[in-house]
Amino acid sequence: MICLDTNYLILGLVRAASEAERLLAWSESGERLCVSAVVWYEFTCGPVDPGQVAAMRALIHEVVAFDDIQAEEAARLFNAVDRQRHLRVDAMIAAAAVSRDAYLATRNREDFAPFTEHGLCLIG
Repeated sequence: MICLDTNYLILGLVRAASEAERLLAWSESGERLCVSAVVWYEFTCGPVDPGQVAAMRALIHEVVAFDDIQAEEAARLFNAVDRQRHLRVDAMIAAAAVSRDAYLATRNREDFAPFTEHGLCLIG
């Protein structure tokens, strides 16, 4: 399974983007794709139109709810990286991937790199 960061959803709408090519390749190969509810929120805040939202939703198998399990995993990750405030939302996104034993596809590798020592695997 691969969890997608917001930038993958946005760039997935751009035909010439390598992220769009990867999304199609993953989908065609049967790879299961998910996003955290936080990512889905960021994406649907736009600017996107209903057709773009529907296109991305058709590729995604699961929107991972931010429930108590996600909250506890995000807190574990946040605390493990010395409670750096700028990583709060990233910890929430990383928690979806870690809890699903999935890779996180992101262009912001530098932002998520601190979590790799604590169970996050990056791809893309």
